[in-house]
Amino acid sequence: MRPIAFFNLCDILTRNNLLQSTRAVSVREQVIIFLHIIGHNLRFKVIGSRYYRSTETIHRYFKIMLRAISKLYKLVIRLPDESTPPKIRNNPRFYPYFKDCVGALDGTHVCASVPLSIQGRFRIRKGGTTQNVLVAITFDLKFSYVLAGWEGRAVDSRILKDALTRPRGFKIQEGRYYLADAGYGIRNGIISSYRGVRYHLKEFNDHRPENAKELFNLRHSSVRTTVERVFGILKKRFRVLDDEPFWDFQTQVDVVLACCIIHNHIMGVDPNDLINEELYEEDESNLIISTLTQREEREEAREWAAKRDEICTSYVDWLYG
Repeated sequence: MRPIAFFNLCDILTRNNLLQSTRAVSVREQVIIFLHIIGHNLRFKVIGSRYYRSTETIHRYFKIMLRAISKLYKLVIRLPDESTPPKIRNNPRFYPYFKDCVGALDGTHVCASVPLSIQGRFRIRKGGTTQNVLVAITFDLKFSYVLAGWEGRAVDSRILKDALTRPRGFKIQEGRYYLADAGYGIRNGIISSYRGVRYHLKEFNDHRPENAKELFNLRHSSVRTTVERVFGILKKRFRVLDDEPFWDFQTQVDVVLACCIIHNHIMGVDPNDLINEELYEEDESNLIISTLTQREEREEAREWAAKRDEICTSYVDWLYG
């Protein structure tokens, strides 16, 4: 984190009455200690020796910082605006085909430490226990939604359904959509790739797409690379996400959210930084909120499958023209 982002974060926490200096520890030291822990996954005892503080003091201020950062969620993890993102608008491979796309949706596995009695639900095929984190990401490399805490073995579509049906869950602007892989299915506001159709292709070699669906999947994959890029940045910036945690599971969930919040803060620091605005509520007047019956969900899925087919068909002229 650059100094400007650090001082800006300290200022936001202080100005919103989320953090205050004490006689023993200043706001800046509290923030530095917290960033040091999550950036390098260091234990409280190690941090205490480096800052000449007791382990109990480090633990106490870590908890204080974690609560303070969590309260910034609505300020920094925000819905994208409704304009076509520059990545789409300025690229003839994507525009006008994906003009209503506002981001990409995917999940990532974060190391988790849970009691032996429930480890089976968290253990994934590759080995180890993880929590499955669902995120929506915009094309400026920011998170617009984060849901942490699901078991590592949970099915992607189940996690998405939970996110969409929560009272303050994942909201999508009417008429807009996110791209997702086939595991999430297709539904209102979510357009996935075609199942059973080649996906990871190259446009200019022997593995070029041979039909419109393969071309759609290729472009779909190209747009979604933003997700993998953000995952890479996040886990490189916060080593705590790639190492075995040493605190209780709820704290592990809160730490994931805190890392995403701080990531958005860092990505947003510039001369026109919107992060300094007052905490605000999203306008929900034009948001999609899932309250459908199973029959309505099936009908809705057919409608969005038709929209995907429409985009796919629009590529035919490009492919064969």
